[in-house]
Amino acid sequence: MAVRRLVALVLATAALPAASQDNEPLYAKNLSPVSGLFGLPSQRFAGTGPAGALDFSLHTSVANNYINEARGDEQVNLDGETLRLALELRYAIADNWDLQLEVPWLDHSGGNLDSLIDNWHDLWGMSDGGRSAVDQDLLDFSYAGPSAEFGFDDDASGIGDTSLSLTWQFARDEIFAASVSAGYKFGTGNENDFLGSGEDDAYLVARFSGDHRNDEIPLRWHGQLGYLYAGESDLLGAAQEQDLWFAGLSMDWVLSERWSLIGQIDAHAAPMSSEVTALGDEAVMLTAGARWRFSPGWAVDLSIVEDIQVETAPDVIFQGSLRYRP
Repeated sequence: MAVRRLVALVLATAALPAASQDNEPLYAKNLSPVSGLFGLPSQRFAGTGPAGALDFSLHTSVANNYINEARGDEQVNLDGETLRLALELRYAIADNWDLQLEVPWLDHSGGNLDSLIDNWHDLWGMSDGGRSAVDQDLLDFSYAGPSAEFGFDDDASGIGDTSLSLTWQFARDEIFAASVSAGYKFGTGNENDFLGSGEDDAYLVARFSGDHRNDEIPLRWHGQLGYLYAGESDLLGAAQEQDLWFAGLSMDWVLSERWSLIGQIDAHAAPMSSEVTALGDEAVMLTAGARWRFSPGWAVDLSIVEDIQVETAPDVIFQGSLRYRP
């Protein structure tokens, strides 16, 4: 019976209209200087549009990092600010299939958010991890350990690592969609400027989405679970981890036809074999934001990301996305 229902869902998918552009999780990437080198994909709606559908999104993120930690024979200092812009194109090559291309541009600098973050910590009496004791708006990404060493302190900007993925939607009905995606990240970014890892990555991911707006609680949700194999980066040396899991869950509370509140959690495996928390612990990030559907086919997201597993991601990431689906 379950098999028959699954087959019926697959056959019925082609007749379904494209999901509205606003039915997406928030865009969220770990922009830690080290984790950001990997091709870990953001969450997305599990469904695909009808053949020929073309969507685009423009994502912008500003991440502020400050971590200074020493353990044993390891020392890491990640101090700086990263601006990331990403153009995302999604094209349905056939019913139930789509291709997604993401081209990022990054800028590493000392930034100008340190004062704002220090004042926020002071206002609430929060620990600042020692950031108030160093000069503000500096750029210094450095690490020294027994099997790897890197240092970077010059402003740099340019194209990052481009990624391409193929998605197959294998199930869909009025309230549920499921798909699998295979992705490949090309080492197009300059590794010496921390714009990329210098190597290619590949991943597989399963995604699921649900829409329960007709129930008492006007809720939509998305989830993903995947595996990434990372190419060997010269930056990270023998301490680099190559087998990484990643996962995420997003909840969209639909307040009205135009507004939603969205919260989500993203996590992934540690990027390096290290005793230092920032490099050797699994990352967990909490994202909270709002979506405004200001015109048919158009939506704007504004969100903020916090490292709830402290030091495994930037102290704070401010994000905005513009989405369009005809």
